[in-house]
Amino acid sequence: MIKIAILGYGVVGSGVAEVLQRNQTQIAKKAGKNIEVKYVLDIRDFEGDTTFVKDFAIIENDPEVSIVIESIGGETVAYDYARRALLAGKAVCTPNKALMARHGAELLALAKKQNVPLLFEASVGGGIPLLRPFNDALTTDEIETVSGILNGTCNYILTEMSVKGTSYADALKSAQELGYAEADPTADVGGFDACRKLSILLSLATGKQADYEEILTEGIEKISTADFDFAHALDFTLKHIVTGRICENGAKAIAAPFLVELGHPMATVSDAFNAAWIKPKFTDSVMLYGSGAGKYPTASAVVSNIVDAAVGRYGDFFWTDEEVKILPSADYVFRRVIRISCENPGEFLKAVKSEKSALLPQYPGCAAWLTSPQTEAEAGALLQELAKIPGYKATEQVLRVF
Repeated sequence: MIKIAILGYGVVGSGVAEVLQRNQTQIAKKAGKNIEVKYVLDIRDFEGDTTFVKDFAIIENDPEVSIVIESIGGETVAYDYARRALLAGKAVCTPNKALMARHGAELLALAKKQNVPLLFEASVGGGIPLLRPFNDALTTDEIETVSGILNGTCNYILTEMSVKGTSYADALKSAQELGYAEADPTADVGGFDACRKLSILLSLATGKQADYEEILTEGIEKISTADFDFAHALDFTLKHIVTGRICENGAKAIAAPFLVELGHPMATVSDAFNAAWIKPKFTDSVMLYGSGAGKYPTASAVVSNIVDAAVGRYGDFFWTDEEVKILPSADYVFRRVIRISCENPGEFLKAVKSEKSALLPQYPGCAAWLTSPQTEAEAGALLQELAKIPGYKATEQVLRVF
């Protein structure tokens, strides 16, 4: 019998308990033993159920508990409990991307010292089995580029806006009703959740800590139906994408809304699904796709890690606390679609001399066009020059092309 403790009985924690209960026979076969939830730690009261406790020391000091599932979230209490569990010689499984992005190097080093696993498959990509194949690729190859749609909430909202013409506000409300978005959705729609996931992937790829606070991060809060109308007219759609390129002197990394050509595989990733696009040095590109949000996909990934810990299938997940340099974003090169309001859109497009542009009857005072590849600094200078063209009123939107 393997006895475990679940820290936090929210969406993921309760999902882990349900998956273990519903699939107990199959899971026992895979683990070689029955798995029993001995404790659940939660600040709420659950009358009459002795499984629930409020004092982590009970779990910490119980030698019968060999695996701890940290599903509290955040970087403070979760860090304290995960660290104490490892020090007590217990395996830790967590879906907490904030914890791993901030404290991954320290906790992985501690796990290695204690000779116990720290597993975090569910922290990136939800139900997609992503981290293990990503890490396995590093055994014989080098990752050059990793990109992806790694936030199911953003992808659901943008899909609703693209396919149904839903407003951002209504799409966000729908995401909250479906449980994809929290009451405070800032971490998701602001791009911070996806940014942390990118930092974990870059940390694994480089073997060094990638500081997510150094990554250029933008959210989807300012995306409008007009952005989709012009995007479709120019044969693009809109996705929130993270992309990191490893260079000799560091890494280029960004998490932001991108225009994606309609023929690109990323353009077909819809609703709350996620996808990761990996380019190793010697292998052709690999794309992994699956459910990236929701209670059960994430819980299923956590349970897979519980089985991994039970059978001793840990993998060599590790990076040091030496920081990989995130290169200044001013030098990042992208094409862009710029949309402006002006007095005479047709004449304005002649002045900018673009090979691909759009004028839409429902937006009579607007023009949009595709630029040539340019750095962030060059794009800023271009916007200043545009303001000098006769008839210019305002820059409505600037979106990078993936």
